[in-house]
Amino acid sequence: MLVKEINQLDLFSGIGGFHLGFERAGYKVNSYFSEVDKHAVAVYKHQFKDSTYVGSVTDVRGADLPRIDLITFGSPCQDFSLAGKRAGMGGERSSLITEAIRLVHECRPRVFIWENVKGTFSSNDGADFWAIIQAFANIGGYRLEWQLLNTSWFLPQNRERIYLVGYLTGFRGDWGGVFPLGEDDEVFTGELGERLWQFQKAQSENIHARTLGQNTDRMTTDSNYIKVKSATKQGYEVAQEGDSINLSQPNSETRRGRVGKGKAQTLETSCNQAVVQPMVGDYRMDEGWRIRENGVTPTITQHCSRDGISNGVKVIEPNYRIRRLTPIECERLQGFPDNHTSKGIYDGEVKEMSNTQRYKQCGNAVTVDVVQAIANKLHPLFEE
Repeated sequence: MLVKEINQLDLFSGIGGFHLGFERAGYKVNSYFSEVDKHAVAVYKHQFKDSTYVGSVTDVRGADLPRIDLITFGSPCQDFSLAGKRAGMGGERSSLITEAIRLVHECRPRVFIWENVKGTFSSNDGADFWAIIQAFANIGGYRLEWQLLNTSWFLPQNRERIYLVGYLTGFRGDWGGVFPLGEDDEVFTGELGERLWQFQKAQSENIHARTLGQNTDRMTTDSNYIKVKSATKQGYEVAQEGDSINLSQPNSETRRGRVGKGKAQTLETSCNQAVVQPMVGDYRMDEGWRIRENGVTPTITQHCSRDGISNGVKVIEPNYRIRRLTPIECERLQGFPDNHTSKGIYDGEVKEMSNTQRYKQCGNAVTVDVVQAIANKLHPLFEE
């Protein structure tokens, strides 16, 4: 039978995407979580009140913990990211993965899962990734599987991440393994359409207008689109109602791929994405940018303010606006329930979370739906 309870060591835990993914897959999760960001710790404590905070990963020792069945970790990825300085394993933050490897060795869980950015594959010409694989293999007794998975298979966000699963070879030798998972894999059927529908449906009064993934048939004429400056042959990309626009690196002359067709691009830690929608009724200026009579938006920057790049977006039909994604939309794009990041517990007191922190936490999180798909595949390993 399925083990009703598992003890999870949730390293670099963020706001609990691994925890929630396993809960949705039918596990009762007892979490011991490690995180140094005080705001993420506050959210985790608020959402998972029975969890136990164990401090920084550098201070955690396996001997001080109960029997751990599962270790999950999305170690800091800035030094591997294609958008970063690519310091690789030599970077101070990304080298923290060695602490996670140490804890796998000390705790010897049935399963461990590591998530990281696509750039890990190519960091230092692939040497960093294979050094990590070798370190996992040197623990002994684990079979390793990995695959590049995309959030867009579940939710309207293009977010490619490596997921590596290690599991003790003594369990279920006839088991078929976790990967490959794919966009057409049977794991995704039946639930995918329902999840997309839930995302698109306006479930909160804060989301009073159309959002990602809701292009309509009437958006077909040449007058109903926005030209977004881009390093393409024609010098721009076309964005229509329901498309996203990435506002990062606004002054780049070589940037392309700013428009997400019916989906968001990869969420990051600052609000650098907007969505195209009609201007209907009154709205606050911080919800969007009114279109000038000459058909050009006020200037916008990577931080979704109204200062910066000049003429970055030209509007052909002046009845549309560009507005930033809301925190709730970012939560939905990562598979979290509405307002998951809205409050946190600080020193025993519940406090409201700033939007700046909510955006940051969503950008740093793992996608709950992806974790759930992996957790579903792992059921046989937790049978007695």
